[in-house]
Amino acid sequence: MFTGEGPIFQQLAARIADDIVSGAYPEETAVPSATDFAVFHQMNPATASKGVNMLVSLGVLYKKRGIGMFVATGARKILLTRRRDEFRTQYVQPLLREAAVLEFTAAELHSMIDEQDPA
Repeated sequence: MFTGEGPIFQQLAARIADDIVSGAYPEETAVPSATDFAVFHQMNPATASKGVNMLVSLGVLYKKRGIGMFVATGARKILLTRRRDEFRTQYVQPLLREAAVLEFTAAELHSMIDEQDPA
């Protein structure tokens, strides 16, 4: 279920974040506990806790004492902003650097993107 790419706790945090972005876990709703994640994914509870705590530190999840873990208001926006910034860094900036080396104009790049647009 988890790939060999990166630590398992980070992969778990990414899956939970994907579920928040997709709306599977709407804002202000409960998410499974770290123990529930550990049992479901057959992982060490400490590993699951570390993944959940990553999202707590980002302000995406919060704990209601004695009740459980919940998705914070604004969590989806936080995650989308973070992912857009990562997209720019990981994909757009390298693309633009290579395009400059290959001497593509902005119009040529736009044309290439438009040709690939599935819409």
